[in-house]
Amino acid sequence: MADKKEEASPETTRRRNEQVGTVVKAKMAKTVVVAVERLVRHGLYRKTIKRTSTFMAHDEKGAKQGDVVRIVETRPLSKMKRWRVEEIIGKNARAAEDTAVVAG
Repeated sequence: MADKKEEASPETTRRRNEQVGTVVKAKMAKTVVVAVERLVRHGLYRKTIKRTSTFMAHDEKGAKQGDVVRIVETRPLSKMKRWRVEEIIGKNARAAEDTAVVAG
């Protein structure tokens, strides 16, 4: 009789959805709000329009407002959180300048 529990092979493992966006709010504990922009073509006029979606993401990495982050889809963590921060791609350059001016 074969085992019903099979090993996770690359063919059966589902690839998680990834998005790259900017942290808009970082005032909650271990949660950030990430804005993801996408380009959509208007159906009638064919003009490209910029659309923004916001996602609440679980943050163990310590992202700050203005940082560019990669978020991945995960199981529901709370009522609104279905994403988590995978990595911080770029730090907020303006925040670094402000601290340099204050320190200098």
